[in-house]
Amino acid sequence: MILVSSCLLGLDTKYNGTSNCNDLLLKYSHLEKYIPICPEQLGGLPTPREAAEIKAGTGEDVIKGHAKVITVKGEDCTYYFVKGAKEVLKLAKMLPVSAAILKEKSPSCGCNEIYDGTFANSLIRGAGVTAELLRQNGIRVYSENEVTDKLLQSLLCL
Repeated sequence: MILVSSCLLGLDTKYNGTSNCNDLLLKYSHLEKYIPICPEQLGGLPTPREAAEIKAGTGEDVIKGHAKVITVKGEDCTYYFVKGAKEVLKLAKMLPVSAAILKEKSPSCGCNEIYDGTFANSLIRGAGVTAELLRQNGIRVYSENEVTDKLLQSLLCL
């Protein structure tokens, strides 16, 4: 089983109520080996919701309590992002999850890059809260930008 950001599977769970549908991921969805997840929804946030970014750090810093997730209006929503990450980790431990494919740049799901907290479309190296928590617990994490037919076939044991 593979955890997949639900927005990548065409579900309208993105902060603005749309999706980031990925055709390559959909190509294999009929195999029923994906577990769609939206950490923000699992943490208790609605859809749509205010855009949010990690201020002064990365997902690792949020987990350590050294950074916060702040909305574009300046509201602290760190609690919901951490709670959502923990709920995703529960799923990963409960089910035979071998990997996760997550939405790059997201403050939850970003794997390699996230926005820098200024809401100016500036990126920094680092992972979002959920991606980081999964990695810390031994789950392989990939962004949609790293997904190829070959990788999916390997992860899906085809």
